[in-house]
Amino acid sequence: MTDAMQRRLFGLGAVAIAGSALAYISMADLGENLVYYWSPTELIQNAQAEDALVRLGGMVVAGSLAWDREAQHASFAITDGQNQVPVQCTGNPPQMFREGIGVVVEGRLQADGIFHTERVMVKHSNEYRAPEDGENPSEVYKTLVAEEP
Repeated sequence: MTDAMQRRLFGLGAVAIAGSALAYISMADLGENLVYYWSPTELIQNAQAEDALVRLGGMVVAGSLAWDREAQHASFAITDGQNQVPVQCTGNPPQMFREGIGVVVEGRLQADGIFHTERVMVKHSNEYRAPEDGENPSEVYKTLVAEEP
């Protein structure tokens, strides 16, 4: 074997070892860091859903919102049009949160069948419209904030 061939084999071996190490580091314990995105129907149908970290997406069911501002606790139901999942949220949801709006919550389905979360993300349009000349900004806000019960 010539000296040039030995250097090529050494270089190829070094690249293979470095690539293997990089693949191992990037894939190690990847399963523990995965967060699934499911609809209420998929959550109900999936047996492994209990106590798994999940992002649950759907619409907030009208009439299901109970909000205790002092205790910073909200409970509501999310639907995909087929099934509903009750949700309990610790902490105050975002300002734009209201019934009938699309949301994504991240948390865990407990044995009692209630989805517990501390993170509520509101789906909204990316379009921004500044108040026109002479328009009262509070009129624009009415489209964003739900009326107080």
